[in-house]
Amino acid sequence: MEAAGSLGPGEPQPPGTAEGAAPMNRSGGETGSEAKSVGFVLVHAGAGYHSESKAKEYKQVCKKACQKAIEKLQAGVLAVDVVTAALIELEDSPFTNAGMGSNLNLSGDIECDASTMDGKSLNFGAVGALRVESSGSWVDVRSEQRGCWEGIKNPILVANKLLSEAQKGKLSAGRIPPCFLVGEGAYKWAVDHGIVPYPPDMMATSCGEHLVRTMLARECSVALQAEDAHQALLETMQKKFIRSPFLAHEDSVLGGVIVLRCCKCSLESESAINTQPLLVEFLWSHTTESMCVGYMSTQDGKAKTHISRLPPGAVAGQSLAIEGGVCRLRSPMT
Repeated sequence: MEAAGSLGPGEPQPPGTAEGAAPMNRSGGETGSEAKSVGFVLVHAGAGYHSESKAKEYKQVCKKACQKAIEKLQAGVLAVDVVTAALIELEDSPFTNAGMGSNLNLSGDIECDASTMDGKSLNFGAVGALRVESSGSWVDVRSEQRGCWEGIKNPILVANKLLSEAQKGKLSAGRIPPCFLVGEGAYKWAVDHGIVPYPPDMMATSCGEHLVRTMLARECSVALQAEDAHQALLETMQKKFIRSPFLAHEDSVLGGVIVLRCCKCSLESESAINTQPLLVEFLWSHTTESMCVGYMSTQDGKAKTHISRLPPGAVAGQSLAIEGGVCRLRSPMT
């Protein structure tokens, strides 16, 4: 399962969660090449177990996703497309439980979810159970032709296409365009809208249900309106996730989130009179044994990566880790 969100500068806003990035710029997420964008990207490569022997590979995935997103942002690309670029890097990696690296379903196939939201308009696009890889085959009884089912390599491309099509307005006869498609319908819509299916190649190498059943993304968004983000996230993970009544019969509640928010800062000195300081606060938390994250701003020369682990003696599914930081950005005032 994936999600991505974008934030523009201003008052504290809801955080992006799950596999995603949150770029920002002076136009609130929609910038052109004529404006120099500033922003911050935060991604994660899953909450679960990250072996020490593969730590370098996990961190490299996050690093590449951050760098690709920042390159797009600096080139003036729309924030939602910046998010898509970051997620494509995650979907293309065999080290993430997304896209080509996803776990198989009971039929031996890969089916993925993906979603993206424009933080300015609050429009979104999402797909569910989209076929990425299938072990099945088909036979045309009339022509006796045989073949294997094709899939969509990058589900986030379909989610982003749904978003962009929805923003064009109503369809003929006043019909409202779709924003959430699943299964075969999502696949056919993607192909009809120019997304090329990927031939089967057995690309594959979770605990997402706990996140969905507790509506953890929404709970975090609401909690992050509080002044103390760290305490708000801590209480949310404890009360709304680990001790959630929706998971009362679960012995081990597993999951992780990344959150961020930004706000305008007061001017510190006369030398800052021509700049618009932005303070980005970012956090991650998980109840799994570990979680790999990466982050980068347009002011950084390279991305930073980190594998967060539960404290010694802590029990996965019953304890949590929470970490994070702040980043101050300076954007020329218009």
